[in-house]
Amino acid sequence: MQWSWLVPVLIVGSIAVCTAFTTWVKARHGYPLEDDNGNVVHRSGPDAERKIALLTSENERLTGQVGRLEERIAVLERIATDPAERLGRDIDALR
Repeated sequence: MQWSWLVPVLIVGSIAVCTAFTTWVKARHGYPLEDDNGNVVHRSGPDAERKIALLTSENERLTGQVGRLEERIAVLERIATDPAERLGRDIDALR
């Protein structure tokens, strides 16, 4: 009976360790953190604006690239599905 106090202490300790570990993982991988009231805490630093600008420009570049690739795929699909006679006529018309 002298060790009966150990069980509640271990339970409270394990909950504290799990909470600290979860918060550390969220902070390390960029997930939003919450305060004691459950409100989301936004981290903003001097690099936040720069990162947003870089991500915005990369997003625009990738969007344009996807658009060009979609156009090329559409042309390839049209070539692959068109009958051979029409393809031959189109090639002859380009000469």
